[in-house]
Amino acid sequence: MGLVLALGTCFPAHADDTRGDGGTGNTGQTPDSGANSGNGTIGAHIQIHQSKAGGGGSSTTATSSNANWKPPVCWYEPMYSADEYEEFIKDAYGGAQEPAASYAEKRDKEKYHKGDDGLWWQVKFRNDDYTTACPVTTDNWEIWVPPADPQPDPNKLTPEILSELAYNSTKLPTPPVVLSPDADRLIVNLGTRVKFAGDFDRVWTTADINYKGVQMAATTVATPVALKVDAGTADADPQSCTYDLVKGDGGYTVDSKDAGCNVTYRRSSGTDTFPFKASITWKVTWTDSADPDGPARQPALPDGLSTFEQDVAVKEIQSVNR
Repeated sequence: MGLVLALGTCFPAHADDTRGDGGTGNTGQTPDSGANSGNGTIGAHIQIHQSKAGGGGSSTTATSSNANWKPPVCWYEPMYSADEYEEFIKDAYGGAQEPAASYAEKRDKEKYHKGDDGLWWQVKFRNDDYTTACPVTTDNWEIWVPPADPQPDPNKLTPEILSELAYNSTKLPTPPVVLSPDADRLIVNLGTRVKFAGDFDRVWTTADINYKGVQMAATTVATPVALKVDAGTADADPQSCTYDLVKGDGGYTVDSKDAGCNVTYRRSSGTDTFPFKASITWKVTWTDSADPDGPARQPALPDGLSTFEQDVAVKEIQSVNR
């Protein structure tokens, strides 16, 4: 029986203190709080810290260039000593009905591993949306982890999982582009100047945990590598422009003083608009520490994207021949 079904049968909903600190759920924050803020807490004890996004303008949550990539739905975190776990089970499941009562009885028969070296680890969630199945069942809502874990659970927290959570929480600056003429005053067959108007640097995000003797961290580093602008219609020349970004004295910028993109729209948008878009591709690496300059680790993370979109109105000037 999977987690979603388990919750549907009110188990382990009796265990309201899923954080172990008197609170419930995902530390009382909104779903995907880390992804929305760039800083904060995920799960119970994972802290997210990000360097300044830079660029002096707006920022947006990074999106993956790989549409199939997904951040972890859930994982196990260290939560209780054996004595704390006994107290937690008796408080949370006292008087519970089935199947929670059987779960509490099972843990009681195990004597909560009292006298053994190790910790109880408990499942935690990236957000409060339980509609996505988590590979945890009613038999392993918590798992016992000895100091030398002979067969680590695939969902046990690792630096790799931390790196994915850090990636999902990263905020990146939006592409600083300026249109001339303004977006609501473009003219058919008149070149529109697209200027790259800013320098910014790499961005890094660290996810770390330091709880009950368990210490680990991972840092993702996003480095801007390319800028692409798209006119939003096939009736433009060119329809898109792509430029490499290189490191300069003030940060990363377009690799030429004359690399501005001149877009000429060949037809009017009429009473509608065209969806002009600018995006920056970021090369993302990660290291298994809080040091952004540490050695890159595998498996690699997908490139990230930060995107700015705006509607542009293109008018056609009518001329009169005499």
